[in-house]
Amino acid sequence: MLTTEQKDQITRQGMDLKLVEEQIQNFKEGFPPLEIHAAAAIGDGIRLLDEASLKTCLETYESTSGQKRIVKFVPASGAASRMFKDLFSYLEKGGSDLSKDAFTAKFIQQLADFAFYEDLESSLQTTGDSIAAALEQKNYPLIVAQLLNPEGLDYGSLPKGLLKFHRYPDGSRTPVEEHFVEGAAYALGEGNTVRLHFTVSPEHQEKFEEHVAEIKPKMEARFGAKFDISFSQQKKSTDTIAVDKANAPFVEEDGEILFRPAGHGALLENLNDIDADLIFIKNIDNVVPDRIKEPTNTYKKAIGGVLLEAQEAVFKALEAMDRELTEDTINQARSVYTDKLGSKLPSDFESMPLSEKADFLRSKLNRPIRVCGMVENTGEPGGGPFWVKDADGSLSLQIGETAQLDLTNPTQKALFQQSSHFNPTDLVCGVRDYKGNKFDLLAFRDPKTGFITEKSKNGRELKAQELPGLWNGSMAHWNSIFVEVPLITFNPVKTINDLLRDVHQ
Repeated sequence: MLTTEQKDQITRQGMDLKLVEEQIQNFKEGFPPLEIHAAAAIGDGIRLLDEASLKTCLETYESTSGQKRIVKFVPASGAASRMFKDLFSYLEKGGSDLSKDAFTAKFIQQLADFAFYEDLESSLQTTGDSIAAALEQKNYPLIVAQLLNPEGLDYGSLPKGLLKFHRYPDGSRTPVEEHFVEGAAYALGEGNTVRLHFTVSPEHQEKFEEHVAEIKPKMEARFGAKFDISFSQQKKSTDTIAVDKANAPFVEEDGEILFRPAGHGALLENLNDIDADLIFIKNIDNVVPDRIKEPTNTYKKAIGGVLLEAQEAVFKALEAMDRELTEDTINQARSVYTDKLGSKLPSDFESMPLSEKADFLRSKLNRPIRVCGMVENTGEPGGGPFWVKDADGSLSLQIGETAQLDLTNPTQKALFQQSSHFNPTDLVCGVRDYKGNKFDLLAFRDPKTGFITEKSKNGRELKAQELPGLWNGSMAHWNSIFVEVPLITFNPVKTINDLLRDVHQ
């Protein structure tokens, strides 16, 4: 039971008391695993765009996008510290022998290939040093420290979006700049405007704003377009309560309950605040140099075209049923549900009366739509595409994370291992209904698809809870279309040495 004082603290946090009580109940009961019916595959849940289909989708998008309000939504709150885990470890070990540290040895040997090389040299020169002198003296810790520490470039505490990733003849670019360039290629919408929205952490927003103020005029001049840039932060009200091993609120030494950020699922609130017809979602670190941007730009427009075609069919079917309810309008809606959206009807659909069929199809069609790019599974972590049986007997397409599945169940494990693709956070979303109203996206999540993890603080064990993930449980009741996209469109930067891969050079 929560004490009166604890209830007051929850209210001060801006959180709903009933919601917190539900979170504590989730700790007690756990979340049910996502029961997958089958792995989605090419021809059975995953569309493969042949040359003709690709051309049609591109034409649809390019002829329509100029009249749409388009936003590119970029989760960018992550700090870059995890990228430098190995380099921090090297410093903590006192700058150990490079022969025993392959990661740091590679970093030092290819230092000149990083886009931040010139900045690092300038930073060292302010202290009377240089990269050449440090290399000659084998003073590798000096180089690493100058890159990571606040006295140098401070890369160890900056967000990923503000690090220099790619080198060009006219200078180096950060991921933020690369998203500007990408946005101009496929997210140019009404009013000749590219709208970019970055979700950032509070301590970094000012730096993001300064960087945008610096690059925006150059980008507008280069592309002859207006850039509308906005920011948001994960809302404190989306934090989740932490509990101890007995599922009681975890109380810190000062008497305050511990609340923790609830994972990327908390960003559903930020997404819900966006006013747009189409929203592209892509992670901050999944960017490439201009020389290989073409496949990304092409397939972003293509999945946008897939969405617009599906959306138009959905809207027409719903409007037709509103005008007149007949076998013909039911069959039109049914065709859209099974053919355009690729969903599967429950076994008792045929025996339903006409009015029940209409109610079923209206409830299924009048939902947000997302088209998700799927790449071939090469062992990278990510959500897989699966068929999941809904409570009404229909089958829907879902993105399932490993943590959601019961892999101790041999049947579920076998289905999971059959998965041939995964989603690299590559989505385009249609968030208006057929009457032009914005959907309340919070109404289409499955609250029973959260995660519970074990953590510790100040030597004490605790349990933490993540909200349903943004592209899995938070979108569980959307209409989903999965499309295969080329693997070259997925090039995340998880460690600093990933920038040495050919795709980032």
